[in-house]
Amino acid sequence: MDMEDKYEELDEETLFIVSQTFKALGDPTRIKILHLLFNQEYSVNDIAETLKLRQSTVSHQLRFLKNLRLVKNRREGTTIYYSHDDEHVMTVLNQTIQHALHT
Repeated sequence: MDMEDKYEELDEETLFIVSQTFKALGDPTRIKILHLLFNQEYSVNDIAETLKLRQSTVSHQLRFLKNLRLVKNRREGTTIYYSHDDEHVMTVLNQTIQHALHT
């Protein structure tokens, strides 16, 4: 190991964010929502209908994901549309799905 490759300890805030991100990815409902948002934005109603979930469940999970900056939203009239907000996390999610499908 070169001196340039010296280990740098992660600060507490970074550790917290990383652990919360993995917590987000550890929930099947949140995985479904993020997977749905991979290529297209959806309203809460559309997410609920597509995934056969209650609107209140979807809203709760989107709030959790938004607080972690994993999803973002935009308003169009009275409708709020959600989309993913972090290519890094979406790449990790996609690679993990591909790993699970790999036989």
